[in-house]
Order: sequence, then C-alpha cells, then structure tokens
Amino acid sequence: MTQPNQSLHIPLSTSFTSIVPYNMGWTVLPKATATNIEKALGDGKLLEVVSMIRETLETVSSAPVSIAVTGDSGNGMSSFINALREIGHDEKDSAPTGVVRTTQVPTCYSSSHFPYMELWDLPGTGTGTQSLENYLEKIHFSQYDLFIIIASEQFSMNLVKLVKAIQRQGKRFYIVWTKLDRDLSTRVLPEEQVLQNIWENIQETLQKVGVCEPIIFLVSSFEPLLHDFPELKDTLNRDISDIRYCGPLENLSDTCEKIINDKVTSFQEQIGSKTFQDILGIQDEDDLGQCLIAYHLFFGVDDKSLQQMAQSMGKPMEEYRAIMKSRDVHTVLTGDWALSCMNCKTASYLYSILSYIPFLGDTVINYLRVWKHRHFLEIVAKDIRSIVKKILTDSII
Repeated sequence: MTQPNQSLHIPLSTSFTSIVPYNMGWTVLPKATATNIEKALGDGKLLEVVSMIRETLETVSSAPVSIAVTGDSGNGMSSFINALREIGHDEKDSAPTGVVRTTQVPTCYSSSHFPYMELWDLPGTGTGTQSLENYLEKIHFSQYDLFIIIASEQFSMNLVKLVKAIQRQGKRFYIVWTKLDRDLSTRVLPEEQVLQNIWENIQETLQKVGVCEPIIFLVSSFEPLLHDFPELKDTLNRDISDIRYCGPLENLSDTCEKIINDKVTSFQEQIGSKTFQDILGIQDEDDLGQCLIAYHLFFGVDDKSLQQMAQSMGKPMEEYRAIMKSRDVHTVLTGDWALSCMNCKTASYLYSILSYIPFLGDTVINYLRVWKHRHFLEIVAKDIRSIVKKILTDSII
C-alpha cells in the first residue's frame, strides 16, 4: 500500500484540524454519497450500489488513522514513539527525548512500519496548573481514533481520569507500561511476579472506576523485541486496519438499512389499494409466483441484476442466491409456516366460503391478502438486506 503524503513529523500549528482530517470523521456519511446510494437502492440498481460502496471505501481507506500517545510527563512517551517507529533517539526525524519535558505541542510522526498511521506525540498530562478538561481541549481530544496511554512507576489519578474520558467518547485505548527494564533491574521478586504485580495493579485501579478488561502492554522502549512489544505492534496493525473500515462500513450499512426500510414502508402503504396490481405490474395479486418475480425486480435481486452485480464483485451469483430465503416460491413456503398455511388447499376452501358471505367475507379476504403481501414483501426485504451486507463485507479492499 502507498504511504500517505505526510512529512515524518509536523509540529502542531494553530490550524490543527487542517492537518488531522480524522478519517474524514465518517461519523456521518457524506450527504452526496447517501443521496446517490438512496437513489440507486430506490431504483433497484445493485450494480450502481456496488460502484458507490467501493468508491466510498476506497476514499476512506486512504485516510490516515490518528493515534495519540499521551501520559504523565516524564513517562517516556517520546522514547516509546521512537521505539515503535524502530528508530534511534539520535536519528533524523526522531522524537526528541530528555530528562526534562521535551514535548511542548502535539507533534505528528509517521512510520514505514505502519502505513496509514499518524502518530501524535502529545504534551504530558499534569503539566502546569491546567485541569484535565483544559488539557483535553488543548490537544483537540476528539480528533484522535485511538489512544496509547503511557505509564511508569505508578498509574496516576490523572491517567485514570483520562481513561474515563476516552471511554466516554467510545474510543479505543491501550495502557502501555514503559521502563520495564528499570523495574526488572531493581527487582527483588522473580520477574514473573513483578510483571503480574504491575498488570494486576493497573487492572484493579481501573476496575474501581468501572473500566473493565483494559488492554495492557508491559514493555521497555529500549528492548522493543522483548516482553509485550511485539504483541503491541501486531494489535496496533490490526486495529489500524479495523478503524479504517469499521466506521465507514457501519455508516454505509446504517444508510442502506434506512433506505431499504423506507422503501418497504412506502410500498406497504400501496398494498390493498386499487392500483396495487398496476404498480406491481402483475395480473393476479394472489399468484405468489408473479408477486415474487415483481418483488425481486422491485428490489433489484432478480437473476439478471444479481448476475451483473456478482460479476462486478468477482463472485459467482450462487454465492448471493444461497443467502436468499426468497429464491423461489417453494423455498419461501418451506421456510415460512404462516404463508404455507395460507396457500394450502384448506385455505383455498376457506376463501371460497368467505366469498359467499356479503361484506364480512370480502373484508376478511382483503385483510388476509394484505397481511400475506406485507409478510411476503418483508421476506424479500430481508434478502436485500443480507445481500447488501455481503456486498459491504466483500467490498473491503
């Protein structure tokens, strides 16, 4: 994959949001995209839906994931960033380190080892007299996708509050205990016991404030091949990939679901009307075979449309037909006892008897007919939802 056009490190300017697009946000699908998908789904054009989904995912997949590295001042955030990027402290473009506080403003770094990642070195918490609220506002807290919280010596109350704030935002975070080499060099207990004590102390501290099962890594920035550092890198790579697609997929899915639901609701209002047969383009509204063909065309899941869509996805059509519960009338009736009962011979006799009962008979027959069509329509609608979901999954680059 091509690395984003991003300098290796950028000091934060006053126009922070112009530097960090935050994955285009993707908390809300762009209006133009939603409108185009709505029109395509409304017209039953799955081929166009596929094209727009792919275009959307391709656009968002090229946006970098913003990862914030923060913690109490002096915990070694900059050293950790250099270790994660696999560069030495004296190398060009390395994060400056030192005994005194070195990071004054958020600074962005990139790494060839993590394509599509922007790694932000933030000033430490608890610097000066500012409150945590002021600190979060200063660092533009909401702009980041994932937080790496650096701790050493102790897990302070500042960090506990930071974790709670991140959790309220619904963001992912890791707890990374650095300077493990120093802890182990001064140990009295066996190494395994020291590691367990650190891990349990962090977990218990966070559980007291309602943070359950935090992701914890115990590392040394000077020994990036040991302890939890390799696992941390693997987890980070997986989460970066997940974040790139999770938001867009969720929003595309929600948008498609709403469009399909609106389409079903609108059509259900036509069922039972005098123009229903003309709208559906059928001659006999009691013929489930005719209705099924019409519903498939209505949603764009007829064989021709499925074949075109599957071909564009590079998949066999049967892969999509296999998840449909409305492939044919026999499959529908076999899988739905209520519709099966309404189409058995006994039901036909009942309709014949009802047709001879003035007013009441026609009312009951019409009610059952409307119910049958609405139920039938919903079965087909479930299929289009399943197919769109599979299209979204299969479209991940």
